Amino acid sequence: MAKIVSIHSFRGGTGKSNTTANLATTIAAAGHRVAVVDTDIQSPGIHVLFGMAEKPLNHTLNDYLWGNCAIAQTAHDVSPDAVKQRNGSLFLIPSSSQVGDITRVLKEGYDVRLLRNGLRDLVKEMNLDYVFVDTHPGLNEETLLSIAISNILLVLLRPDRQDFQGTAVTVDLARKLRVPKLLIVVNRVLQNSDAEEIRQQVEAKYNVPVAGVLPNCDEMMQLASSDLFCLQYSNHPLTQVIKQIANQVMN
Repeated sequence: MAKIVSIHSFRGGTGKSNTTANLATTIAAAGHRVAVVDTDIQSPGIHVLFGMAEKPLNHTLNDYLWGNCAIAQTAHDVSPDAVKQRNGSLFLIPSSSQVGDITRVLKEGYDVRLLRNGLRDLVKEMNLDYVFVDTHPGLNEETLLSIAISNILLVLLRPDRQDFQGTAVTVDLARKLRVPKLLIVVNRVLQNSDAEEIRQQVEAKYNVPVAGVLPNCDEMMQLASSDLFCLQYSNHPLTQVIKQIANQVMN
């Protein structure tokens, strides 16, 4: 049975899309069929990490939500060689980055129930093992739906007081929605920080397991979303933590 994994943060700028893309790629490289759905329709961007910034997109998630195509028609095969070599598959369902489409979403909205039905159909039609949902930061109707239908919710936060307060709201909501598995990922931690101490502090505050503490690093900044970190730096300590988080998702 496929697992729906939502990646959420209360604020923007936590590295949510980067984490989603690298986790999905890592799990696909373990031999699974994985799809990434960009539901951050108001500010899409994860497609850049998969090298699709300059490519024309025949269909996007917007087209499906507006009734112009089936959900499977929006899926683009973005499997890198490292995934194909291990008999895995990686698909991206991007949101449109066209100004007119974003404006239309802001003005007209869409029926969020279609998103739930679309994920179900996507799993069935493409025989998926995992669906990663890159959510919009904060809480709105589509984010609530994504959380509600998730098997696993990964909440990202930075070691920042504003993030701590917002994350408490998200964790409380996830418990009320009875999400089966809830994990926290702490991102952009200074390299000279004690990762284990941070883990203990966060777990004590929220009573939620910390799946990983991701260090801030110059290599990530230099990559500037031009590629997937886990492929470019396969032996980097950050990649090793991503693999640890992926194992917790798969297990």
